[in-house]
Order: sequence, then C-alpha cells, then structure tokens
Amino acid sequence: RSGSRMEAPQGRAAALATACLSYSRGGPGRALALRAVTAASAQDIDNVGRKYHLKLVLEDILDKDNIVNCTAEVLYHLGNTNAAPDVHFEIEGELKSTDEQDNTFYNRIRSLKEELVAQDIPDSHGNVPPEMEPIRALAQAAAGYVVWQNSTEDTRYHLAQIKHVRQVKRSDDYLEFDYMVLLHEFVSQEIIPWQMTVLWHPQHGVKVTQNSRQ
Repeated sequence: RSGSRMEAPQGRAAALATACLSYSRGGPGRALALRAVTAASAQDIDNVGRKYHLKLVLEDILDKDNIVNCTAEVLYHLGNTNAAPDVHFEIEGELKSTDEQDNTFYNRIRSLKEELVAQDIPDSHGNVPPEMEPIRALAQAAAGYVVWQNSTEDTRYHLAQIKHVRQVKRSDDYLEFDYMVLLHEFVSQEIIPWQMTVLWHPQHGVKVTQNSRQ
C-alpha cells in the first residue's frame, strides 16, 4: 500500500512541479524537495490533455527551517506528443536568500588549482561530504530540467546519485560541470544513467546546455 500513495497521479504531478521549481529556483545553495501535497485536483481539457491543480509545501533540504507554500498547475499534453508538460507555479512569500552560500561556493570553485572531479555522491552508505553538498544541490536543480522535459503522466523521476562529475574549464565567468547522474524512475523502478552539461553563475542561475539519456 505504501507504494500506491507515491504513485497516485497527483503525486507524480506534484513531483514534476517540484522538479521545475528546483530548476528555476535551485542551485548550489538551495535544494527544494516536496514535503506535502495539501490539495490536488485534475481536469480533462478536450483535445488538449489533463491539467492538475496543486497546492504544495516545499522544504529546502540544505536548510530544514526554510519551508514555503506553493501553488502549481501541470498540464500533460494528450497523445504521443514530444512536448514537455506545461508547468506554472507561484511561490507564496519569499524563499530565503542563498547569495552568501552561492558566492562562497562560486569563489571556492574559482580558486581551485585543478578542476574539480568527484564521483559517487552520495556514496553507497548514503553519505555526502559537506563540501559536495553544493555540487549535489546543483545537480538536483539541473536534473529538474531533465525531469521536466522527459516526464509523462505515468512517470516519476528522482535524482538517485551523481556517478561522476567533472568541472570543465571556461574562459568566461560561468562555472561548467559535466555530470553523469542516475535517475530513479519510481513507476518502472528503472535506474537510468543520464549525462548533463550544466552552466551556473550566482547572478544567472542554472542552465542545462546539453543532456542525453545514456
């Protein structure tokens, strides 16, 4: 029975909305996670698709006291379209600023003598070294984009692990990372390796420039 709650269509739509929020508002200093769905309804729109209306409670897993309410609408398009679902959301109130954490991370990476390379985050015991938390939070935000682009009404993706991450040298102000991540798809129980090239800058947020299922 525990699985059925996870796999209710509203739960999948809520997880997708959270992924989109992560991509839009997440980064090295903020990792948004779904804490609760407080209201959910669905409507079928003729010849268009199904739309979910959701009220969510989100928390920042890097700062457990940072809890926000959010309303979201998720529209899954009818038929075998390759269009990503339409997701709109509105956050009530303000997310706490992460400028300080973001700038600390940015300056730390910029000052490295050698490009950062790491693997297996978290490790097989579920541990994440503190200095890798921002790297994982950034991967979670970027994975939000991949999840959004590849979701259907019947899927629910979750970032399970960073298999490998490598910083790429750049001549401009952006940080660039090449990630190989494992996405867990709850419905099929598949573990899917996915490559993502991710740009980040404290002023401009997260951008996924390239991604491919491996």
